[in-house]
Amino acid sequence: QVQLVESGGGLVQAGGSLRLSCAASFSSYAMGWFRQAPGKEREFVAVISWSGGSTNYADSVKGRFTISRDNAKRTVYLQMNSLKPEDTAVYYCNAGWVSSTTTGDYWGQGTQVTVST
Repeated sequence: QVQLVESGGGLVQAGGSLRLSCAASFSSYAMGWFRQAPGKEREFVAVISWSGGSTNYADSVKGRFTISRDNAKRTVYLQMNSLKPEDTAVYYCNAGWVSSTTTGDYWGQGTQVTVST
């Protein structure tokens, strides 16, 4: 059974940093992060290829967030720096045919990120 488990969310002041982790029961898929703020639709944040050699980011996080993966640990990370209040959302890990415009079949349960002013 495919499982994705996120961790690392929390409360941070604007300008601060957090690192999200997504532990997977497999390592053979592209993986990405999406987020959903209250009252808004889920949106793409970042994606990384299976090999880790290709990444893509939403314009809103480019230059501030970095996605990476460690296939030996079957874990994907999202390093978030220079956080802004508008980054507040539930962040979801996604695996499968993930891209900036498509989502894979597998989702984690989500982890809350709250950025205070």
